Parts: sequence; C-alpha cells; structure tokens
Amino acid sequence: MDTHAIPMEWYFFGSAALIILGILASKISSRVNTPVLLMFLAVGMLAGTDGIAQLSFIDWGGISFTNYKIANFFGSVALCYILFSGGLGTNWQSIKRCTVTGGILASLGVLLTALVVALAGMAFFGLQFEYAMLLGAIISSTDAAAVFAVLRSRGVSLKGQLKPLLELESGSNDPMAAFMTIFMIGMIGNPGESYWTVLTSFLTRMSLGIAFGMAIGYAAARIFDRVGLEYDGLYLVLGIGLVLFCYGICEIAGGNGFMAVYVCGLTMGNRKFLYKNGFIHFNDGISWLMQVTMFLMLGLLVNPRELPGIAVEGLVLSVVLMLVARPVAVYLCMLGSRYTWRERTFVSWVGLRGAAPIVLATFPAIYGVPNAHEYFTVVFFIVITSVLIQGTTLMPVAKWLKLDKPFVVRRRSPLQFEQTNTIAGEMIEYEVEAGTAAENCLIRDLHLPKETRIFLIRRSDGFVVPEGNTRILGGDGLMFLAEPRQFDAARRILSRRGEDEPS
Repeated sequence: MDTHAIPMEWYFFGSAALIILGILASKISSRVNTPVLLMFLAVGMLAGTDGIAQLSFIDWGGISFTNYKIANFFGSVALCYILFSGGLGTNWQSIKRCTVTGGILASLGVLLTALVVALAGMAFFGLQFEYAMLLGAIISSTDAAAVFAVLRSRGVSLKGQLKPLLELESGSNDPMAAFMTIFMIGMIGNPGESYWTVLTSFLTRMSLGIAFGMAIGYAAARIFDRVGLEYDGLYLVLGIGLVLFCYGICEIAGGNGFMAVYVCGLTMGNRKFLYKNGFIHFNDGISWLMQVTMFLMLGLLVNPRELPGIAVEGLVLSVVLMLVARPVAVYLCMLGSRYTWRERTFVSWVGLRGAAPIVLATFPAIYGVPNAHEYFTVVFFIVITSVLIQGTTLMPVAKWLKLDKPFVVRRRSPLQFEQTNTIAGEMIEYEVEAGTAAENCLIRDLHLPKETRIFLIRRSDGFVVPEGNTRILGGDGLMFLAEPRQFDAARRILSRRGEDEPS
C-alpha cells in the first residue's frame, strides 16, 4: 500500500473509525467475560496487514505499522496518564490499612515473579540469565483494572480489603517493572556491571519518585487554588502539562517518573482543591483515550501469523507465570499478613497482565537488544493467554473461594458538587443500614448538627429531594453537604442501634 498517496483526511477517518470500533467492541467483552483490553488489541490486529486484509474478497492492504520508537514514546506517555488517573481516583483512607502488604507485593513480589519466570526461561529454553530476567521483568506487573472490569461486567464485587489491596498493588507495581526492565537492558549492554547496584539504584530512583510525586502533587493542589485562571477549561489543560512535567523533571533528576506521576495523582486526589471533581472526571476520560489508542497501536504492531511460531515458549511461560511464579511471589510476600488463605489464593490468581508489559516489551527494540521483536511477540502472547484464561475464570474462582459479593450499581447523581472555594464542606454520601435507629425516622427528628445538610436522598433507582417530614428508609443513601469533622457527628447519630433513638 502506497502510504504517500493516502490523503490526510483518510488518516483522520481511519483513526476515528478504529477508536469507535474499539469502544463498541468493548461491549462484547462484558458478554464473553473478558477484559476490554483484549477487544482493543483485537481491533488493532484486524486492522493490520495480517488482519482482514488477508481475506481474498477485500482489496485493502491493511495498516502497516512497525515503528517501535513511536510505540514506545506514545506508550510511555499513555502509561503516565493512566497511572496518574489511577492515583487520582484512589482513596487513601481505603488503602492505608493495606499499604505494607501492597507495597511488598508491588516491589518484592514483582522481583520474585520475574526471578521465577527467568529460571523457567533458563531451564526450558536455555536463555542466558540476563535475557531470561529481562523477559521476566517485562511481564512481572499486573493490571487490577482488568480484574475489576471483568467482575463489574458480571455484577460481582469482592469482600473485605481485597479491592483496595489489588488497587494499590497494580497502581504501584508498574514503576517497579519498568525499573527492572531498564536495569536488565543496561546489564545486557554492560556485562561487567555489578548486580549489587540494583539495590542502591532501586532505592534512589523509587525514593526520588515518591518525593517528587508528593511535592509536585501538593504544590499542584495549591496552585489550582491560587492561580485564579479566567477560564475554567485552562485548569484541565494545566493538569495535562502537570503530568508530563512531573514525569520529566523526576527522570531528569534520576528518579522513577512512573512512580512520581502515580504518587502525584494519589496526593492530589486526597486533597481538596479548586474544580477537583471536574479534574478527576476529565483525567478519567484522558486515561481511557490513552488506553484505547495505545491498545489499538500495539495491536497493529503485532503480526498474528508470527504467534504460532512462539506458541510453545509462550504457553510454557504463561503456565509458569500463572501457576508457579505469581502464587510463589504472593504467598511469600503475604506471610504474616492478616489475609486468609482464601484471599491469598485469589490474589495469586488475579495477576492479569495488561498494557504495561506490552509497552515495556518495546524497550528492548529501542535499546538494540538482540531478538527484540521475538521478545515483543512472546510477551504479547503471554498477555493474551493471561487475559483469556485468568480473565474468564475470575468469577468462578471468586465464588469457589466465597469471596464474591453482589456489585451495587448506583445511578449517577443528578447533582455534582464542585469545589470553588466559595462554600465550606464537600459532598459525602452515607448509606442508612437496616436496624439502626435512624430507619423509619423523620429527618426533623434526627436532630442532626446544624452544620450538616441532607440535600438529596438516593432511594432504589431514583432520588428524593428531602424535607423535614421525609421519612428515612433502610438502604437510603443520604447525600450530605458538610465538613468531614461535622459529618462524623451526623454519622454517629445515624449509626445508633437498638433502643438508642435519636433525641
């Protein structure tokens, strides 16, 4: 296909068509119980030269894309926004109880996973340690977003602290995998380098990443409050530049930029600042745009007809990863934790691979590692295998381990509270439990603190605008406008049980 003869408008049309097809294909994922990642990759593969262009009745050469540098650059940018959005939407209060376990899984767990896979590569395929460890490092990180997407599509959630633990691990283990990948590429290029430098390098880069992320996140929240921009949309543009600035300045200083953007998002997401809700929603959209485009592009980079040639290696390493490496890493890292054997078993099984391994698989080609394209193809095969096998068995495993619970789908509130520094407080929702003294009580008889206001009630599939004589029912979601400290007093009143009637 002569690409020079294609008018520019056809590139616009083709790009838009691929994105729209990928999004529409994501609806299929909920029916076949697989993560949306697979659908986007499939659309990209079908649009390539080995896709539908191979059909005899189609007079089209397909999209030829083999530029690893562009894929690596865009993939790295996309990972920055995905990690930032993940941190931005993470509630510190929900994850702080599992920070130690999650931190160990995201660091030592990644190292152990890579090491076991490397040993398998050496034993079964005769790879040198450096090359086997590079392959293990690339596929060592997990994607909990894929897990929750599958569970949500089947109307299932998880009990206890499993969801916060998986969120924390997946959000913070990509930087570790990226660090190990770059380090092993350096070891291949400089065989005489000492492996002891990995410890000092790891501590330095991760510490700088955390420090830069916290500092920039805190400063950014202050800037949002004080800069006083004339147009609201400029705050969102400021956020786009903030992510790239955070990554770039941290990398220049010798830190881990991926860790920095995640911590920056986590810091900002747990502080109050101007237009915070709109900023979070906007970055969620940016994150999805990055994921869709990145998956489509990576799908184009793969030649499907090459997959059978590495099927044996891919299958063996996939089995080792799912049945040996991940379980060994999880059980060792969770020794002494308060999690039950059922929870540990589930965590060991939900190590789905996602976008990060495929993006990291482009780094060997950028740095001139021998057989880099084969590495990319093997990693792609392992990711697809993980998604197909683990993704389709998540719900049965959760039910078998008795860790599933119904997923509550709540209708979106018709009112959105936006912080503008013109009113104190924030929107907080509290669900009234059956059997509490507040159930069947009139709002005026609750005697809530004067500083708190119930401005909306979420009831069943609708909403009720409250008045003083509105009766509270069990399961009602009361939406308060209050400061957190003031809300605590209201919560104590609403949570009374037995004969302790509000008075």
